[in-house]
Order: sequence, then C-alpha cells, then structure tokens
Amino acid sequence: MDETVQYCLEAVRRGDQIEIGMVNAAKLVNMRRDPRLAAAVSGCDLVLADGQAVVWAGRVLGVRLPERVAGIDLFMRLLAAAETADIPVYLLGARQDVLDLMLRRIADRFPALRVAGSRNGYFDDADQGAVADAVAESGAQLLFLGMTSPKKEIFTAGYGKQTGAHVVHGVGGSFDILAGITKRAPAVWQRMGLEWFYRTLQEPRRLGKRYLTTNTAFLLMTVRELIRRTPSAGFANRSH
Repeated sequence: MDETVQYCLEAVRRGDQIEIGMVNAAKLVNMRRDPRLAAAVSGCDLVLADGQAVVWAGRVLGVRLPERVAGIDLFMRLLAAAETADIPVYLLGARQDVLDLMLRRIADRFPALRVAGSRNGYFDDADQGAVADAVAESGAQLLFLGMTSPKKEIFTAGYGKQTGAHVVHGVGGSFDILAGITKRAPAVWQRMGLEWFYRTLQEPRRLGKRYLTTNTAFLLMTVRELIRRTPSAGFANRSH
C-alpha cells in the first residue's frame, strides 16, 4: 500500500499519467469471459490485488504478492495525501443522491481537500468523450471512478488519457461505502478473505448466486493453473 501511494504521488509530481487496475476473484473470472475487460485491465500501468483470494492464489502458484491493496483503502489514502499536498481531485460515479452524500462526508473528513469536480456515473457510452473533457477542464490530477465493472475499466482504457488526470483509479462500490449506503466488512472478515460473504449477507438476492458462481470458477482456475505448473512424477523421473 505504501509503495502504491508513493508511486501515485510521484506520478503527479512528474506530470505522468498512470491508470490503476484492481483485480479480485470475480473480476479475474470475468476477464476470462470478456476480452474487452481483460484488455482494459491488462493495459493498466499498475494492477493491484483488491481481493484476498488473489493474494492467496498467488502464494499457491508461487507468485507472492506483498499484500492485498484494497481499492477503498487506497482511495482513502490518496484522498488524505491529496488534502495534504493540495492536489485537486475529481469524483465520477454512483447515483446522484449517493454522490451528494459522499461529497458531504468527504468534506467533513477532509475539510481542506480540493474537489475540482464531480459527476454521477449514469451516462451513455456516446457521452464518454464529453465526460472525459469535463474532467480535463476541471484541472483534476486524481480521478476516482465509482462505477461498476466493466464500465469503469472500459472508460479508463478508452478515455483515461483524455481526462488529463495523472492518476485514474477505479474504486468500484467505494462511493456507496463512503456515503454510508453500504457497510464494509469488519477488519477480521477482511483478513479471513470473507468480505465477499459479508456483502452477500447484505444483498443475498443480488450477490448470492454471483459470488457462488465466480468463487467456484476462480477456485477451479487456480487448481488448473497449479496442475499446469506442476510436472507429473513420470515427467520428473524422465528428466533425470
């Protein structure tokens, strides 16, 4: 997390543009099914493990990740850093009522933060260019996208550079959490990798089947990859 925050702040200081991609178990499964989503995430300058299951799978497969970097935690760290360094930010996403609630809470928590602009996330694909231009005109250097996948990834891939923001970070449902609409799982649930289950308990009809399907698919993907990487005993004997 510390490395990621520093990487973002250095991009702002240098005037570089970086796009951040976040992956969890569900998104990795969906990337297998959606080539556009896969291309958009793979094209990011920095891809982070937003889900604990990704960190665990990496360990099993011999690709160790230092730690989970949750999108909402990075979001909060960057808001705090932006307030301290007087870096203007733009908040794009969610319903207008949710966005308004979040903006009020942000103003209370980060009173010196410079919000260059904001907009709800309900716009047609044909309007993406105009939205990107509005962000550019605001002068924002950090852009946070509180939109669902694959909309935020496709917007980032197609219009991230056009926004002029030095850092484009898709934060998903973080706007809802910050606005108080959705509750985040307690820290112990997060450490156990059960944040998805906590969310399911809040919205069982909408999320129950989705998480059951994607988590099972992710487990199978991990097992298949482990088998592919592990030489058979016979092959190992013949190699000597």
